[in-house]
Amino acid sequence: MQPLASLSPSLSDPKLGFFTVSLSLVSLTTATMEEELIIEDEEREILASMSSVPPHRKAHSYSQQLCFTSATHKRNALRKHSLDEERYPKNMESYYDLPSPDHLFPSSDELVSQNTSLDVHQRVSALPEFVGNGGGSGIFKVPTRAPVHLGRPPCLELRPHPLRETQVGKFLRTMACTETQLWAGQESGVRVWNMGEAYEAGCGRGGRVRRGDEDAAPFQESVNTSPTTCLTVDEGNGLLWSGHKDGKIRSWKMDQPPPPDDAPFKEGLSWQAHRGPVLSLVMTSYGDLWSGFEGGVIKVWPWEAIEKSLSLTPEERHMAALLVERSYIDLRGQVTVNGVCNISSADVKCLLSDRTRAKVWCAGPLSFSLWDARTRELLKVFNIDGQVETRVDMSSVQDQSPEDEMKVKFVSLSKKEKPQSFLQRSRNAIMGAADAVRRVATKGAFGEDTKRTEAVTVTVDGTIWTGCSNGLLVQWDGNGNRLQDFHYHPYGVQCFSTYGARIWVGYLSGMVQVLDLEGNLIAGWIAHSGPVLQLTVGGAYMFSLATHGGIRGWNIMSPGTVDSILRTELASKEVSYTRREHIKIWTGTWNVGQGRASHDSLISWLGSTASDVGIVAIGLQEVEMGAGFLAMSAAKETVGLEGSSIGQWWLDTIGKTLDEGSTFERVGSRQLAGLLIAIWVRKPLRTHVGDIDAGAVPCGFGRAIGNKGAVGLRMRVYDRIMCFVNCHFAAHLEAVNRRNADFDHVFRTMAFSRSSNLLNAAAAGVSSAVQMLRGANVPGISPEEGKPELSEADMVVFLGDFNYRLHGISYDEARDFVSQRCFDWLREKDQLRAEMKAGKVFQGMREALIRFPPTYKFERHQAGLGGYDSGEKKRIPAWCDRILYRDNRSASASDCSLACPVVTSIIQYEACMDVTDSDHKPVRCKFSVEIAHADRSVRRQEFGKIIRSNEKVRSLFAELRYVPETTVSTNNIVLQNRDTAILRITNKCGKDDAVFEIICEGQSTVKEDGNASDHHPRGSFGFPRWLEIMPAGGIIKPDHFTDVVVHHEEFHTLEEFVDGIPQNWWCEDTRDKEVILVVNVRGSRTIETATHHIRLHHCFSSKTVRIDSKSSSSSRSSSSQGGSLHRSEFRHCNSSSDVADDI
Repeated sequence: MQPLASLSPSLSDPKLGFFTVSLSLVSLTTATMEEELIIEDEEREILASMSSVPPHRKAHSYSQQLCFTSATHKRNALRKHSLDEERYPKNMESYYDLPSPDHLFPSSDELVSQNTSLDVHQRVSALPEFVGNGGGSGIFKVPTRAPVHLGRPPCLELRPHPLRETQVGKFLRTMACTETQLWAGQESGVRVWNMGEAYEAGCGRGGRVRRGDEDAAPFQESVNTSPTTCLTVDEGNGLLWSGHKDGKIRSWKMDQPPPPDDAPFKEGLSWQAHRGPVLSLVMTSYGDLWSGFEGGVIKVWPWEAIEKSLSLTPEERHMAALLVERSYIDLRGQVTVNGVCNISSADVKCLLSDRTRAKVWCAGPLSFSLWDARTRELLKVFNIDGQVETRVDMSSVQDQSPEDEMKVKFVSLSKKEKPQSFLQRSRNAIMGAADAVRRVATKGAFGEDTKRTEAVTVTVDGTIWTGCSNGLLVQWDGNGNRLQDFHYHPYGVQCFSTYGARIWVGYLSGMVQVLDLEGNLIAGWIAHSGPVLQLTVGGAYMFSLATHGGIRGWNIMSPGTVDSILRTELASKEVSYTRREHIKIWTGTWNVGQGRASHDSLISWLGSTASDVGIVAIGLQEVEMGAGFLAMSAAKETVGLEGSSIGQWWLDTIGKTLDEGSTFERVGSRQLAGLLIAIWVRKPLRTHVGDIDAGAVPCGFGRAIGNKGAVGLRMRVYDRIMCFVNCHFAAHLEAVNRRNADFDHVFRTMAFSRSSNLLNAAAAGVSSAVQMLRGANVPGISPEEGKPELSEADMVVFLGDFNYRLHGISYDEARDFVSQRCFDWLREKDQLRAEMKAGKVFQGMREALIRFPPTYKFERHQAGLGGYDSGEKKRIPAWCDRILYRDNRSASASDCSLACPVVTSIIQYEACMDVTDSDHKPVRCKFSVEIAHADRSVRRQEFGKIIRSNEKVRSLFAELRYVPETTVSTNNIVLQNRDTAILRITNKCGKDDAVFEIICEGQSTVKEDGNASDHHPRGSFGFPRWLEIMPAGGIIKPDHFTDVVVHHEEFHTLEEFVDGIPQNWWCEDTRDKEVILVVNVRGSRTIETATHHIRLHHCFSSKTVRIDSKSSSSSRSSSSQGGSLHRSEFRHCNSSSDVADDI
């Protein structure tokens, strides 16, 4: 055993200084490891206490009855041959016995319906299986599957979950939606779906789209750009604005015809906004574009400059970009005086426009700043607890916590400290790194980050909601006062979206929850298998974007009656979209005993066996051991490192044997100390295999060291989840309970994530909360019913050195029965079989009947069964090395279908007895697997047919078009300087709330003849700066009204900014102005909108104003003359007609 002192030279390397925390534990564990190596001597004492009388032997074993006529003569001959001959017999198949009847089930192939792809030979060759008890309940229950998911509402799969490996460089990271289009920002630009094509079929394999998009609804892509980080919609001008990692802001024209030959569409106006990535974009209620950057920098791009640039021709693009680029207003610079700033220097997390009160919220991780959208003045700075802050940030200090930032002024006043010596600085650096490792290992993340703000939204009643990385939901009023908080889910909030009187919340776990405006939880379900990055509403759907790039549309009526109708109708069409596939999987396990295999041994184990399989999964144990290696491995695990040179040798050698590169491709591997697992996939099958994740669970020495434990790989095959887990459990005859506990610990806590062998930089970009969770050593608990991740897999294969022994039998008796091939009797002495039969371990899992000799323990390089341990310890032969599995069958007789999508049988289960490189024999098992999966493109088409043709669904959707009857007090308003008018909106409906929003459809200047010029909208239908409307949105209860204040504010100062510096001059603008206000009204849960058009005229002079009522009419309503000051007339609007009544 390697002494601890031999590790000291490695600690002199500064790069390994952070390992000192973990290595300090080695001195406590070395003695325990040495003790473990000699405990096996106690086996003799245990055997000595047993009766010396061997158990009753059957007169003839099943194998003897099958193969021989003269039992006595053949038994003696066979025994001499098996123990003394140099080579193991090649025709061992003829010696295998028949199964005993108890707890055995026929193979699944014998039960498969006639429409499967398995041939007769495969059905006949399937092996009988032993099934453990206890698999029908709790965490060991087979996961529920159905043609349509039973745990969530039926959804529109606009872009089905693509395999992660197909998305490198194309990952979707954000979304924005209009009534007719859905836009998504990706790592190479943007893409857009038209709602009218949402139910259409995908291009399929071999189409013009890249891998991963074969089943997606038709879409268009832009030219390649820098990765898109944020999006915002300007419906007033038909533009989508995107922020990018290279610091540029780009515009894209919405609803434009597709380019010829499906060529990528090009950007419009673009400019360099910042040196670093654009983190957030928002358009305010006054049409300005605000952008947030690193270091708390906020820039305002005035609409006047943007409008002027948009009016230039394409040939003047460079001039247009320069015009906008130099027009910005640096808000951080405005509130910084002598290097002291009142707002946080942390990165801008979110920008939110509160159009109701004309304010802008800027959210950092731990604080907020509140701004006036019209004047761009800072109103308030407060922290996540709602406490107002007087913040003192130095401009040179970046990314500090609020506590650190508050200390700056005190530090600057203190006496300057003496510079530290080199040794002191080195010591502090090492101790700091070790402390970081300790905090990550014990907490999973830094404790102060648990309340980080991740998302923010505004609801129709004007309240603000923020979500934190610990799952906390906080409600604020419009002035930044904290009202109340809610906690419905332990995982971090990732995004919000609102529609009507409902709030949708997306979580890190993949869950989506629906709340009402009071914060009451209405419903929740697992929307995706990964974090929900974005929620956005468009048409009748709430679309959710997952981190893997899948997009699903949820009906805004969900949960509701429509869900049960859609589920029933979709399930009835199962035959039309069900597809079946058949593959073979080869698995192998080998405890290599710290040795290396010869080429002949690998050929014997792997060579011809893998010739007809699609997937090869191999697990090795004791690749490398020793106290020093185990301690270093534990230290590396705490910082996300893994692997060793010997482990890599095994991967390379096995890959060469499998003809890796030409025939097979290695898709993933994971090493934990001496445990190693790897998977290879045949090239033609590779396009259907992906989403490779890895996990590791140490079980040795207080569940901290990997001398015992498990490593696993999870992957998606034909859209079904398969897990392969390589285990090495506690040793020694008497340690049955420890082995059971090891399995239970592994099953419950195995958490899969992307290991260092699988990570790539292109897949980065998920929020800090995602990285926090993935980096933490947390139990593998899925949000659905609190089950372990292994419980949710469609197929789980456990392989490895489980170390279960033969009990109640002596060494000589075991060898005697092995020599006679009495495996039926030996199986009754198998500890694993007994524990599975009692439901204590591997609950509900299956194993083919063992028909090969025990695989442990052998003398190295000694062939034949005579190689069993003949030394001083004489360890009893045992079947330590095993391969077990579970599929989707809840009963033995289950056909392959979408309700039972993975049905497996074993067609080979044997040990390679001629391999002598280790004290264990390698074991291999071949599975025949039938997989049922849905053609997601066809299923989306069927979904669309139901939406369009089913009368019950159509009647429910008709309810979404109901708009409450409302009236406005006038359709004409005349204001002079600093005048104020009252616009009354009345909800005349007695049963439903009315949700209203006021926008500015366009503005113009009145000519000398009294007529207004053409009306042009500002950005996002924003108001002109001289106009204040409060509130600009809200909810009106049934039979109630609300008064909206319409106010003219002097705005005589015309400002232009050049490179963030204001260039001011005074100008008396005496021209009259006119705007068209639109009051949009809809129900609390409806998609239809009714509109009221109001002409507002600002008269600077006292001359008479002529108002042409015809110009303010709309397609659904007519307007009449009137002034808000007299309120002699008002407009009565409903779904059918407009009537003018007196107040």
